[in-house]
Amino acid sequence: MNLEVVPFRPEFASQALDLILEIQRNEFGIPITAEQQPDLAGIPSFYQVGNGNFWVALSRGDVVGTIGLLDIGSSQGALRKMFVRNAFRGPELGTASGLLDALFEWSEERRIGELYLGTTALFLAAHRFYEKNGFEEIARSALPSAFPVMDVDTKFYRRSVEFDA
Repeated sequence: MNLEVVPFRPEFASQALDLILEIQRNEFGIPITAEQQPDLAGIPSFYQVGNGNFWVALSRGDVVGTIGLLDIGSSQGALRKMFVRNAFRGPELGTASGLLDALFEWSEERRIGELYLGTTALFLAAHRFYEKNGFEEIARSALPSAFPVMDVDTKFYRRSVEFDA
């Protein structure tokens, strides 16, 4: 399977939105709308500012995964909107790892020292994936004040980013 991870461009907007809504609603039964996620209507102005960015994983030109990094200041970032189409999951395909690697590389280049994320208790495979990739669970009270907590978030993680000298 030929996969490519690239920075978000406006022509990916509708596919990215459809993918995220499909997974949220159909796989996890989260009754959320596009209107409740205004960040997805303006990815360039929401994510691709400051030290933030947003990436998509493509297979034959189709969006099969997404990941966003929101710059929350103080050399910190919030990992958001990590979703991978079911058929493209698993370590043998490497879609999630490719997305996360792009975010880690970007974070290192931009000297973002700490990454945070919030997720729902339902995303059990995601918890294992984050923990395997160096994230440690933290209490909600340990989040930086600038971290945007979503209503569905019940588990929180933190990871330090190592810089080359």
